Amino acid sequence: MIPEQSATLAVASDVALESRLAVPAGAPAGIVICHPHPLYGGDMDNPVVVRVQEVCAELGLATLRFNFRGVGGSSGTHGGGLAEQEDARGALDALAQATGERPLAIAGYSFGAWVAALVGGRDARVTALALIAPPLAMYDFGGVEGKRVPTLAVAGTADPYCPADDFQRFAARGAWVTPAVIEGADHFFFGKLYPLGEAVSGWARGWIPAGAR
Repeated sequence: MIPEQSATLAVASDVALESRLAVPAGAPAGIVICHPHPLYGGDMDNPVVVRVQEVCAELGLATLRFNFRGVGGSSGTHGGGLAEQEDARGALDALAQATGERPLAIAGYSFGAWVAALVGGRDARVTALALIAPPLAMYDFGGVEGKRVPTLAVAGTADPYCPADDFQRFAARGAWVTPAVIEGADHFFFGKLYPLGEAVSGWARGWIPAGAR
């Protein structure tokens, strides 16, 4: 597993994003990882984001995690979700360029899951989605309705932002959605990062291009 390198992503004339990029030789695919809500302490060093990056890197995937605009070393200001979609698209562009147009996935945690769903649902390059603790009680995730790619949906049984009934309905949208319910996990996955990582690993192994696993 190669170490991540600092990188700056220019996503607009006045916005540059702080990021961490790792592209191992021969990476079969790449994944962009979106962090939780910027106004509530979310950043790319969140333990859930870091765990997702570690698991995917262990499988040989190229990874890119980044700070949304206005967070950490990223310029700009919070855009209420709209501008953050531009950030995620910019991250996909950068990873596509770095990997030589290999298949891409996008993952997101909490608010980041909503952004990942919106962007991934529209971007033809995205061949897999991972939605971790999607706040189904707060945001509309209908944007993934027609995106029939391997989709992981992970939620804890003690997560008030992802009610069990809402999660079950979301996971029942199609055979391409793989639900993972982590017993006792809250929205922050305190003490539950290992089973979270196992869920992400199982999903990733399922969509990594054949012959590269």
